[in-house]
Amino acid sequence: MFDFVDGTAQNHEQGQRARKLFAAVVLAALDDAIADDKKYGNGPEQIARWARSRDGREVLSCAGIDPNERVVQGLMNFVAAGVRTSVALSREESERRHAAAVAESEAA
Repeated sequence: MFDFVDGTAQNHEQGQRARKLFAAVVLAALDDAIADDKKYGNGPEQIARWARSRDGREVLSCAGIDPNERVVQGLMNFVAAGVRTSVALSREESERRHAAAVAESEAA
């Protein structure tokens, strides 16, 4: 009985680690597209092409992201914003955006 529970817990843990690995691949693809956008001006098109490709759909699925058109549009919008993933995921950026949203709502 306990062997089954231990085995299930270990499989779940390995699955979570694999999902995080594929999520890191998605973040790297976003960073590459942002770099392409700054250099060549075609970042949103690049990430859209990747996300719609067979490999991109597979990576998104393995990362736990449903590879639908709404997700592709979100990735394109993220790349168009030009904020690198490391900055976007930082606490300081989150606090800055929250403060800007609060100030905007107070001004309205």
